[in-house]
Amino acid sequence: MENLIKSLNQYAASLPKAEVYYRDSWECEYYDLLGKNFGRIGTDKEGKMQLTVKGKPEENEILRETYTSVVPGYYANKVHWNSVYLDTQDFTEEALQKMIKNSYELVKSSFTKKIQKEIDELL
Repeated sequence: MENLIKSLNQYAASLPKAEVYYRDSWECEYYDLLGKNFGRIGTDKEGKMQLTVKGKPEENEILRETYTSVVPGYYANKVHWNSVYLDTQDFTEEALQKMIKNSYELVKSSFTKKIQKEIDELL
């Protein structure tokens, strides 16, 4: 699992203007886009490792109904965020990367058009 977490962190950090760092106050690897959270990897209260990402509410609900490894976002808005337990085989690394990218894009869309354009020019 350590390799998976390292790989997911590297992927998130590779996105334009994204930063990944350990956030002491939340005890997690924090995914940051210009000061806004687009994901994190940390443990739940039982110590199970999970990836928490933003998603569209209707898609979040479908994932929760389909996979037992997907639950409402841990310490996050339960409508807009999902947490995915990483100790299952439900998702490939590529599928998890897609979730990270989707979360990144949703957060990016909350910025002004000017800032979005500046980010896109880095691609």
